[in-house]
Amino acid sequence: MTVDGRVLRGERTRNLVLGTAVALAVETGLDGLSLGHLADHLGISKSGLFTHWRSKEELQLATIDWAREQVTDLVIRPSLRAPRGVRRLWALHEIRLTFCDGRHPDGRFFTLAEFEYRSRPGPVRDRLAEALDEWLAMVRRLATEAVTAGELRPDTDVGQLAYEIEALGIAAALQSRLLPTEPSHRYARRAVLDRLRALCPHPELLPED
Repeated sequence: MTVDGRVLRGERTRNLVLGTAVALAVETGLDGLSLGHLADHLGISKSGLFTHWRSKEELQLATIDWAREQVTDLVIRPSLRAPRGVRRLWALHEIRLTFCDGRHPDGRFFTLAEFEYRSRPGPVRDRLAEALDEWLAMVRRLATEAVTAGELRPDTDVGQLAYEIEALGIAAALQSRLLPTEPSHRYARRAVLDRLRALCPHPELLPED
């Protein structure tokens, strides 16, 4: 099968533009992202971006969707390589913390954007809420699989566990904006590990620390 070079160039351009949009949104806020701001940063004409996105809102929604793709590619898919059960749930949390440690600007994108848009109704907030709901559903699903596999206690409240895991991930992402990354991520890692070990009938499946 022959792939049109224009398609490849188009995909590379899209990734460059939206990757830059995520980085700008992390630094200045998603509301501060505009076609003009992005064009200036990339050193291209605003009209070039208009061929893809006709408004600031369209650009914001595309940026959210691109960031979701990054979470899928860099967090969810790698975690699914771990054995089904508590080790897969643990892998999801650990990889997520690495994703948010500053090397990937999009790792902090959702935490910051969700806080920014928490009380702003509209399509952008709705898309962020959809992404959060999708993520929490993934955490609950992996926790449920661990219960079914006998690797978490049968009375485990998977909704509560998903909430706690998410809360610790958010705390690490927010604190690492102001404080050194290592302590906040170490605490978030240790807290979830201790919680899972307490719920797991076979704690030897999990790392010691």
